[in-house]
Amino acid sequence: MNGFKEFLLRGNLVELAVAFVIGGAFATVVTAFTTMFMDILGKLGGTPDFSSWNPGGISVGPFLTALVAFAILAAVVYFGVVLPYNKAKAFFEREKVEEVAAPTSEALLAEIRDLLKNKAA
Repeated sequence: MNGFKEFLLRGNLVELAVAFVIGGAFATVVTAFTTMFMDILGKLGGTPDFSSWNPGGISVGPFLTALVAFAILAAVVYFGVVLPYNKAKAFFEREKVEEVAAPTSEALLAEIRDLLKNKAA
């Protein structure tokens, strides 16, 4: 029971729940965008709906419609989320000042030794 309690209170579960809820809300937005985009394509040359296409009696149409919707969804996620996230991440990492590592005691002792040798010579 202790392990389960630690799992629940660890914090990852809350982050996962928030991500799940936000992902569901974002999926609704992307689905609406995909529908709108398909309607725009329909205005240009007919709505891309392959549902009734059954070459040789095989229902290929619904798969093609889902494939087009998936390609649009992937483009929205990439250009709307992934690309801006990567640019923001690179921008903030560039601003971080790299700290110079403190020399080790061995390096300091070697430097003192070398200074004393040069002074004695």
